[in-house]
Amino acid sequence: MAQPITDYSRLCIHTMTTKPWSLKEAADAYAKAGVAGITVWRQHLEPFGAKEAGTIMRDSGLKVVSLCRGGFFPATSSAAREEAKTDNRRAIDEAAEIGAPLVVLVCGAVPGIPLPVARQQIIDGIASVLPHAKAAGVKLSIEPLHPMFADNRSAVNTLEQANNMVVALGSEWAGVTVDVYHLWWDAHLEAEIGRAGKNILSFHVCDWRTPTRDLLNDRGMMGEGCINIPQIRGWVERAGFNGFIEVEIFSNEFWAQDQQQLLHRIQRAYRSHV
Repeated sequence: MAQPITDYSRLCIHTMTTKPWSLKEAADAYAKAGVAGITVWRQHLEPFGAKEAGTIMRDSGLKVVSLCRGGFFPATSSAAREEAKTDNRRAIDEAAEIGAPLVVLVCGAVPGIPLPVARQQIIDGIASVLPHAKAAGVKLSIEPLHPMFADNRSAVNTLEQANNMVVALGSEWAGVTVDVYHLWWDAHLEAEIGRAGKNILSFHVCDWRTPTRDLLNDRGMMGEGCINIPQIRGWVERAGFNGFIEVEIFSNEFWAQDQQQLLHRIQRAYRSHV
């Protein structure tokens, strides 16, 4: 089990967690609350543009932990696959502009494309943009998603699959993201976290509600679900990861609440249940 958390020096919050806030509102509120890091979602970056967003980030004093998201490589046509690669290069450029060292990849899936084919398209897509990432000084992190998303969001559904892709890519600019929401159920998780080792580039937390009312937008606050977050954090830290702990919660319920109160609740849950 991981050691208790005593401060917010490793706390990062995704802008999607406080979705109603603009990038500027989120940055100001996080910094005022003593949160150390921020992960920027591209939909929050878009209204400002990467250059202005970069200024907002630098002025905030927050550490930009990553940019979400790239990926979505599989497609039924070569033209669509090329467009995905172009968009990922754009994401890499945006990350560099705002000072994010990492782009998290939601790798994509398409109904009708067999999963093995989709996975090969993902490997090919990442390989094609890795030179651009290296030139920009931005790493790419493969995030496995829960199998319930294997039809249309990601053909990468276990950490073992993500680790295998990193091995196939053979680049120090590619790694993996461990998200407890997507991986908590996996009997091989501890072993695969150990295998990932230094290739773990980011660590995301929230909780699994029972019952889950919406497969995408009903994640729980840390401590209100069935995930043993401290245990998984312990595995990740024993594997060598000592970076930010990122709170990423998609919740229609939370988005409808007062976001300042939600921020304080996140901080309490982070101290008590992570």
